[in-house]
Formats: sequence, structure tokens, C-alpha cells
Amino acid sequence: MHGEYKVPGGKLVVVDFDVLEGRISNFRLSGDFFLEPDDALDCINGAVEGLSPNGTIEQFGEAIQQALPSEVHLLGFTPDSVGVAIRRAVTGAAHWRDYDWQILHEPPVTPVLNAALDEVLTTAVGEGLRGPTLRIWEWNEPAVFIGSFQSVQNEVDEERAAAHGAKIVRRISGGGAMYMEPEASITYALYVPGELVRGMSFADSYAYLDEWVLEALQSLGIDAQYKPLNDITSPQGKIGGAAQKRLGSGAVLHHVTMAYDMDPTVMTEVLRIGREKLSDKGTTSAQKRVDPLRSQTGLSREAIIEKMIDVFKRRHGATEGQVTEGEWDAAELLVEQKFTTEAWIRRVP
Repeated sequence: MHGEYKVPGGKLVVVDFDVLEGRISNFRLSGDFFLEPDDALDCINGAVEGLSPNGTIEQFGEAIQQALPSEVHLLGFTPDSVGVAIRRAVTGAAHWRDYDWQILHEPPVTPVLNAALDEVLTTAVGEGLRGPTLRIWEWNEPAVFIGSFQSVQNEVDEERAAAHGAKIVRRISGGGAMYMEPEASITYALYVPGELVRGMSFADSYAYLDEWVLEALQSLGIDAQYKPLNDITSPQGKIGGAAQKRLGSGAVLHHVTMAYDMDPTVMTEVLRIGREKLSDKGTTSAQKRVDPLRSQTGLSREAIIEKMIDVFKRRHGATEGQVTEGEWDAAELLVEQKFTTEAWIRRVP
């Protein structure tokens, strides 16, 4: 069996092994990581030898940690990342370059149609009707996006939202509320087969799916980092957040919104950001929680998106594509039958 795992922000971890009589045999770890002393590699190989291939990431990591000498330096990887590579080998996980990616960047549509498209395109990937896809959102009016499990009355000041012409859109993924104005943020969605993140924990998959955008931001001079579970940050403040939804078809929706030029005053008027949430972020003012990309780069929104697409193409390979007529029709039907209904919008009043 062969498994690979590129540690987000770190190095490539590669494992090769056999499974004989239900146990790992001939285990070999390799990669472009750094490890001192040299014989620690033998310690890692020996720790995994004979273990059940059905162990958890944590069990593999613990066995490796216990086998390492007291003075050891692992740079670019961890014992748990070896466990991830083992799990990916056992479960038959895929890699980015195993697929023919498409990139979609359509003209602006309504926010609710964007939310419906996310469900339609994820379903299509899971059913094998389209290949893995990156889509850059564009929308034509303000909206308040709330997570699948959030309470409308707890999260949104509906009177203030209406005053700003913002409708409430409940997305299918979890996570927090966002006030989004046209061209004030950059939102993208990945629709991927479950095999791409197979063997990873939810936390690992978030960082793994966003590593390409961190590279893009860093190439623009932003010291962008991933803060578990789902935040993209820099020393100047939070840049954006991610959310996921895994469908029964086996596909994964992973979408991210990053602030480009948000108005923090309007955001705090429309969203009911509680004191507990603010204290958890280590700040007393909601206006300081998000630092837009415009102030950090001085670049246009279009230039940042162009860099993101360039990096994605270089890392993973991709061609420009389009939403099909059938996908548009399915999304519009879903808007009518689900996303604009009170039953969906107020599923959690």
C-alpha cells in the first residue's frame, strides 16, 4: 500500500507498506521533511511495524511518539501526520492531480442562487456528473448568510438587514453568520469527491483544502496562516473563514469567504455578535475582528482572484469551465422549492 499526505504549511509524508495476516509489514516512511537524529527514522518504522492497518490516526501517532528518543526534532511533519498518510493508504484516498479540475467564474447572480448552486454542484460531483470543481462566487446584492444550524433571531437584526437591502440566506453548511456585500469579499467553493480527503479528520481536511489559497495570499505579501478549526488569519487580524458540508452522495462542499473591503460598522449593525463570541476571539470590538485583503495588499479584488486562480492551476491543474444549463435549472428550482421557503430559512427560528 502507498499513501501520501502533504502537511498544510509543512512537508510531504509518504508511506509504503504491506498488509500480511491483518498487520502492517515492511513499513517504510519517506518524504521531504527534516528529522534529527537520523536513526529516529528507524524508530518510526519500527513503531508502526506490526500494527493493525485499521488503527486510528491518533493510535498511530501515539505509537510513534512513544518510540521516539527524548531528544528528537521533527520539522515539517508530526507523528499524527504519519498516521494520516497511513489512513489514506488504507482507505484508497486520491490526490489533487488524480482529477481533471474545472474552474468556474460566472457573472454575478443573486446570493440565494449562489447558495443553491453550491448544493447542486456538490451533488453533481458526488453523482459523477461533473469533475471536481473550484467556483469563484459573484453576487449582485447584499445578503446575510447564516449557517445551517444557526438561529435567525439570535444572529440577525432583521430590521437593520432590511434597511440595508440584505435578505437572509441559510446555507447547507454549518458555521457562523456573515454579512456580504457585492465585491466586498472573495468567496470560493470547492466541490470535491470524498476520496480526496479520505483518511483525514475534519480539522485536517479544512487546512488541506485551503493550502493553495494560503500560498496565493503569501505570494501577495500576506503572512496568511490557518487557525483551526476554520479561520484564515494574519498578524493583522482574521481574513476569512471556511465551512463544509458532506453529502450522502460522497462529495464534499468546502467554501470560504474572505474579507476584501467590508464595512465593519454595517456588519455589526446587521449581525448580533454576542459578547461570548467576541471574548473567544480575544477582542472587545467586532470592528477589529476582520481585516480586509484590500488594506493588506493594496490590490484590486480582481487581481487577488487572478492570483488565486493562477496558483490553483499551477498546483493542481485546471481548465476554465461553465455552469451547465441543466445545473442552472436545477439551482433555480432549488431556490424556489427550498432556499426561499420559510421552512428552510427559519428551520431554526
